[in-house]
Amino acid sequence: MMNKAIKTPVIRYPHMKRLLLLCVYLHMFVTALHAQDKKVENRPYTDLRPFHFGILVGTHLQDLEFNNVGPQVITAPDGTQHTYTITADQDRWDEGFHVGVLGETRLNEMFQFRLAPALYFGSRHISFHNMDTTAPDSLLSRTQNMKTVYISCAMDLIFAAKRFNNHRPYVMAGLNPTINLSGNNDDYIRLKRYDLFLEAGIGCDFYLPFFKLRPELKFMYSLTNSFDRNHASQLKDKTILPYAMSVNKAHSKLIVLTFHFE
Repeated sequence: MMNKAIKTPVIRYPHMKRLLLLCVYLHMFVTALHAQDKKVENRPYTDLRPFHFGILVGTHLQDLEFNNVGPQVITAPDGTQHTYTITADQDRWDEGFHVGVLGETRLNEMFQFRLAPALYFGSRHISFHNMDTTAPDSLLSRTQNMKTVYISCAMDLIFAAKRFNNHRPYVMAGLNPTINLSGNNDDYIRLKRYDLFLEAGIGCDFYLPFFKLRPELKFMYSLTNSFDRNHASQLKDKTILPYAMSVNKAHSKLIVLTFHFE
């Protein structure tokens, strides 16, 4: 009787190859991260300075948030009274630019305090719409191109993460008092001379061989009513009085992109 050879079935593992490849890829990834940890740092002692200066330049978008009063009764010079319903609105975000200097002090490893005087230049396009359809065409719609020049001095507290190679992200918040240098006596609307902004944003330090570059995006919102209520009483042309009195509150808003060179 002949014994037949019994063939043992070959057990295959189709997922073993994929697992091995995955292990290899993970090893390569970890090795790459380890290599990044050993990357040469530019200006390794720049954040240890107790105080340093820099310059800043950037662009911004600005808007005005109005509170319209609705129907209003205006007394004409001849004693007659007329009712007007006029709305005012900045119908777009208008761009501008700013330049300035900065001084920053190191509080500890994570916190810094920054003082940044700057000049903001721009304009605002304001539209007025008379809701009275029976009014003459010249009174239905009017516009004002409000030129704006601000002197500001931002006071910000910066909280930064630990430096990783040549990058260091951070968040910031602070107050920014401003002085308005613009405004004409014959404008429909004029803003107050002084204002105060609350600002908050994010940024990242890039350590280059010869300097530190810091792009920053922040949002600014006016904490005060910047509308000048006394402007209407100083107008010589009383025909624009209904437009000058169409609002009773105004708050400025800005979206600011700044590049700091330190």
